[in-house]
Amino acid sequence: MSDVRKIDKSMWEQVSKDSNGLEVISRPSMTYWQDVWRRLKKNYTAIAGMIIIILLVLAAVIGPMVSSVSYSDQNLNFANLPPKLALYELEGDDYLYVHKEYRVYLVKGNGLVEEKLVETKDDVMNRSRMYNVDGKEIILDYSFAIKNKDVKDGKKFELLVDGKEAQVAKTVRNKNYFFGSDTHGRDLLVRVLIGARISLMIALVATVVNFFIGVLYGGVSGYMGGKVDNAMMRFVDIINTIPMMLYIILLMVVLPPGLGTIMLALGLTYWVRMARIVRGQVLSLKEQEFVLAARTLGASTWRIMLRHLIPNAMGPIIISLTMSIPSAIFTEAFLSFVGLGVPAPLASWGTLANDALNGLRSYPYQLLYPSLAICITMLAFNFLGDGLRDALDPRLRK
Repeated sequence: MSDVRKIDKSMWEQVSKDSNGLEVISRPSMTYWQDVWRRLKKNYTAIAGMIIIILLVLAAVIGPMVSSVSYSDQNLNFANLPPKLALYELEGDDYLYVHKEYRVYLVKGNGLVEEKLVETKDDVMNRSRMYNVDGKEIILDYSFAIKNKDVKDGKKFELLVDGKEAQVAKTVRNKNYFFGSDTHGRDLLVRVLIGARISLMIALVATVVNFFIGVLYGGVSGYMGGKVDNAMMRFVDIINTIPMMLYIILLMVVLPPGLGTIMLALGLTYWVRMARIVRGQVLSLKEQEFVLAARTLGASTWRIMLRHLIPNAMGPIIISLTMSIPSAIFTEAFLSFVGLGVPAPLASWGTLANDALNGLRSYPYQLLYPSLAICITMLAFNFLGDGLRDALDPRLRK
C-alpha cells in the first residue's frame, strides 16, 4: 500500500480576487512625443546644448539692443584694449595702464578707462614719453624693449611717477570693453553678439530651406517613384556636384557680396541632403498598410504625403535639421573668413577671426572670443542633435 501524505488544509489560504486592483493603471499612457521629451530630459548633454542655444538666442537678440554702443562705433584712442588691465597706482582711486603700444591711460580702480593721456613731451630718440596728471610728472621709458629684446621675459618699459618706479598694483576687468576692443576701437562683445545674430539667421535659413524644399522635394520623388523619381534624383546629383564656393563666386558676379548672397547660395544647395533622406524614408513607408488604407479610402496624393508619410518620417527629418545647422554656421563663418561673407562694418564670427589674424601674437583675445563662440555653438547643436537622435529612435523606446 502506497504511503499517501495527508496535508493539513489549514496550511492553505484561498487568494481573494481584487477586481478593483485589476483596473489600476501602473503608469499613465504616453504619446510618442511625450516619450521623446521624457527620454530627452535624461540626456544631460542634450539639455545643456538646448540651454546654451536658448541663452545664445537671448544674448543675440537682447544684447546689442541694451548696449550703449553700436557694433560700428569707433574710438581709435581706445583701440586694441585688452579685456584685463594691469594697473599702476597713481593717487587715490586713479590708476595708470600702459598699453603694449606704449600708450598710457588713466583708469579708475574698478576698471573704467577714462581717457588716453596726451604726452607733454615725446623723446623719440631716447624712446621715452612724459605726461602730467594733476601736477604729477609721469615718465614712460620704453627703451628697455630694445635692450632686452633677446632676454626672455625681460622688462619692456619702466613707468616713473614723480621719479619713483611704479609697480603693478592690481589687475582688473575692463569695464569699457568686457571682451576688449579691436583695431578700430570697436566693442568686441557687441560685435560677437552681432555675429551670433548672423549665424542664427543662417541657421534659420538653412532650417527653412531644408524643411520646405528638401522635405517636399524628397517626399514627391520617393512617393511618385519610377521615371519621375529618377529624373528628380539626377537633378539633385547635378546640383550636388558643383561646390558651394563656386555658387558663391558666380552669384557675386551679378550680386553684391553680403549676407543675402550667402543665404541665396544656401537656398540653392542646402536642401539636397534632406531631399535624399526624406526620399529614402518615403520609399520605405509608402509600402506600409496604413498608406494602402488611405488610398482605399480615396485620400489624394498630397494628403497621403502631408498627413501620413512626412509626419511618420519626422524623426529623421528633425535629426537631420538639427545636424545641418552647425554645418551651415561653419560654412558662413568660413566664407566670411576668406572674404566672401558680410561686408564691413557688419560683424560676423568669420570676419572677426579674419580681422584678428594680423595682431594674433599681440592681441590673441581678438581671435579667442569669436572662435570660442563658433565652437560652443556648434557643440551645442551637435549635443542637441545627438540627444534627439537617441530620443526619436523608436527602437530605444521602453
